[in-house]
Amino acid sequence: MVPDDRLVEVFFGGRTLASSRQALRVLETSHPPVFYLPRHDVATDLLRPSDGSTLCEWKGRARYWDVEADGRFSVRAAWSYPEPLPGYRSLRDHLAFYPNRVERCTVAGEVVRPQEGGFYGGWVTEEITGPFKGPSWTAGW
Repeated sequence: MVPDDRLVEVFFGGRTLASSRQALRVLETSHPPVFYLPRHDVATDLLRPSDGSTLCEWKGRARYWDVEADGRFSVRAAWSYPEPLPGYRSLRDHLAFYPNRVERCTVAGEVVRPQEGGFYGGWVTEEITGPFKGPSWTAGW
């Protein structure tokens, strides 16, 4: 996990959902990075708590968020770790977004391509090379 001062933005429903130069970039084995944005840089009025949670053995229990803006709705478009495990405590009060569940995500102006598959939320940019976990043929990785 490393601080990243590039401009990271998330757009949905014709609105800027998040804009930050204080992102945390999390790298996991066989995955493109995920950018976690400080809550104070997110339009939290557009977020609604979603049902359910998942457990990451390293980061802890994830809480999910739906997004609603200008009549558009996206289920579980974001997630956070309200009580992250030791080693990931800095993720507290940060949110991450699935690039395939919002209109667009950008890093320093570059439009992000979503990581393949329905579960992972990696952000693929030109600086990142694969292969990445996500497609069906990577299930055994």
